[in-house]
Amino acid sequence: MRRGVDALAFEATRSLDYELELAAVIGPGNAIGRQIALADAERHIFGLCLLNDWSARDIQSWEQRPLGPFLGKSFLTTISPWIVTLEALEPYRVPARPRGTDDPPLLHYLDDPTDRASGGFDITVEAAIQSAQMRERGLAPHSLHRNQFHAIYWTLFQLLTHHASNGCAFNPGDLIASGTISAPDGAGCLLELTEGGKKRFTLPSGEERRFLEDGDEMFLSASCQRDGYARIGFGECRGRVLPTAP
Repeated sequence: MRRGVDALAFEATRSLDYELELAAVIGPGNAIGRQIALADAERHIFGLCLLNDWSARDIQSWEQRPLGPFLGKSFLTTISPWIVTLEALEPYRVPARPRGTDDPPLLHYLDDPTDRASGGFDITVEAAIQSAQMRERGLAPHSLHRNQFHAIYWTLFQLLTHHASNGCAFNPGDLIASGTISAPDGAGCLLELTEGGKKRFTLPSGEERRFLEDGDEMFLSASCQRDGYARIGFGECRGRVLPTAP
């Protein structure tokens, strides 16, 4: 289902996109009807992993109103092979992103001194692409985006607390994703990089792209590094676009 120039059509997406995200893997969780206080949210997160929230942007835009994201995002999610525990990430904890003077004040349940002081993670994330032609020519994946995870607007602990604020239950092993890791100096998906498909970008092979095409392969990576501590990697979150099944 996608919006054509003159009519609607039921067909495969022509605007396949990636979204560079991190996800929290839930530990103990909460019973249905029970909230999770922000001060206690850390106890409910086992660790973090990389996540690619594949998105069909044309389908998403068609169903956005009045339904909201549904088939445009429900077809596939890719995660990295490793879960990095909060204990391992402790040396890389940093203050949460400061609130701007124009930002609305935080409601009391999303504000906690510990979260303000150490709710962020100093994790470098990167997305790269390699087309079929690039593989054939032996060209390395081309970096599209590199950013710092601590630049996200909400901490993962705030996301968990808000999600559970109406009593929604979390079970061990559930995932809660960060949303696209974007910043003014970088775009965490092609929708942002190409300004909604209006601009093209060029690969080292000379090919141009607005969105992903058959044969393209996405590589998401993340790592932490600080003097005096071991470098931590998240493993490769990788996926190749195949032709639509008949």
